Amino acid sequence: MKKLLLLFIFVVQSFAALSVEELTWDNGDTLLKFLQRNSIPMSLYYGLDREDQELASDIAYKIKYQVLKDENNNIEQVLIPISDDLQIHIYKDKDRQYTLAFTPVSYQKEDRILHLTIKSSAYQDVYEESGSSTLARAMVRAFRGSINFRNIQKGDEVTLYYEQKRRMGKLWGDINIKMAMVEINKSAREVFSYNDIFYDRDGKELESFLLTKPVNYTRISSPFTTARYHPILKRYRAHLGIDYAAPTGTPVKSAGKGVVTFIGTKGGYGNVIQIKHDSGYMTLYAHLSRFAKIKNGQKVNQGQVIAYVGSTGMSTGPHLHFGVYLNNKAINPASVVKIAKSELSGKAKENFKHIIAGYEQIVKEALASNQPNPPKEEDFENYIEF
Repeated sequence: MKKLLLLFIFVVQSFAALSVEELTWDNGDTLLKFLQRNSIPMSLYYGLDREDQELASDIAYKIKYQVLKDENNNIEQVLIPISDDLQIHIYKDKDRQYTLAFTPVSYQKEDRILHLTIKSSAYQDVYEESGSSTLARAMVRAFRGSINFRNIQKGDEVTLYYEQKRRMGKLWGDINIKMAMVEINKSAREVFSYNDIFYDRDGKELESFLLTKPVNYTRISSPFTTARYHPILKRYRAHLGIDYAAPTGTPVKSAGKGVVTFIGTKGGYGNVIQIKHDSGYMTLYAHLSRFAKIKNGQKVNQGQVIAYVGSTGMSTGPHLHFGVYLNNKAINPASVVKIAKSELSGKAKENFKHIIAGYEQIVKEALASNQPNPPKEEDFENYIEF
């Protein structure tokens, strides 16, 4: 992972007039349009196999990407993230020809503890103390279905033990809350994360699901996977969603209440619908045969039919590709799609107890030593001249 970042920095330092610009990916934009707009050979896209063309369609709306240009404003390199762990890297090889590769994102992980006494509201106070709306939203998600934040009063306390990622000096991706505690009227409410699911102290799963299954399917033809190095192909692969195999024409339903933000075609995904939900979530429905009578900007309800299963785009057979994004980063849909609640038992429960005991000890020591809260996050300029 570090080799890529070093390459990017080396090229910047090798030329006096190079500049890096951070831009925002527009809604409805595609890699193919980007290549054409910037006079980069479109053969880079057409030369990809089916899986990689589909992966290239996963560039999220509003994602930040970096473009390195020379003194004549020609593009030397481009880094376009498609998940927390994987990015598209376009660069010029030794023969000055453009090349495209999927490479891992280089970032650093940081464990942090934040503790505060409520002055106005839990969300607002966490945001103002940390400078991170991502952390404030993560806190709300952790306690979803567990507490009513309206019951939190001035003088109550919040403690968050969490992991965040940093890329190029900025916060990157979502925040993973390991342990959260809210003290309401001197009564503590706790949640603990284990395998991406929140549990109470006894290992009982909390009712924190947001979405429902979007289609009646026959089988899952491809599960969610993050960046993995393929030892035979010798490159990185990922599948940023779940593929539900179903006959052509099977109704596709909105997994949650929200607003339609995109209807149309999107590269290897074919016909696509995207829906924005509360708390920073977005869902994507791809390879659709046709759309229901809905339009961009329309509000939809959970369970409302929005389209029908198909095989458009780079698809080998009828199925629904279902993607879930949190703060514009792909996450495993299985972590937020409603299924039967579970309770840990046996070795899993023993491991859970061991992990949360470690979390509690770390938090206890931090509070006992009056450890200061992490520095407040700050924004940076989007244009840097070298």
